Amino acid sequence: MATATAIAESAVLKIDRKQMIRTLHEQHSLSDIFVSYLLSRNLRVQEDLVDQLFNSSEKRLARTLLLLAQFGKESTSEMVIPKVSQEVLAEMVGTTRARVNFFMNRFRKLGFIEYNGKLLVHRSLLTVVLHD
Repeated sequence: MATATAIAESAVLKIDRKQMIRTLHEQHSLSDIFVSYLLSRNLRVQEDLVDQLFNSSEKRLARTLLLLAQFGKESTSEMVIPKVSQEVLAEMVGTTRARVNFFMNRFRKLGFIEYNGKLLVHRSLLTVVLHD
């Protein structure tokens, strides 16, 4: 139904539908967590659609980098993103690798990010998303 690309080493578990339904009925704590996840995922899909429709590719890239860096979830001023190629970023943002390269160089020159082996995102990148 969908394509997923892992940006870090991952393990995938396929659960039979009938087994999942039975487990959700039997284990209420799992059911609560699962429903909460589904609601937050649905909200994120809606936010992504609005982002795609109304924002420039530069703002979409900045938002994607902040999301990958889990901006707002930690109190650190700098966030390191797992290794991800510009091709994957382009797919996530809905633009070309050339545009991602252009904006990444621009973000680096403006001091919003640093990358030399590791991609470091500074909180100042938020200004790209918030600026009209």
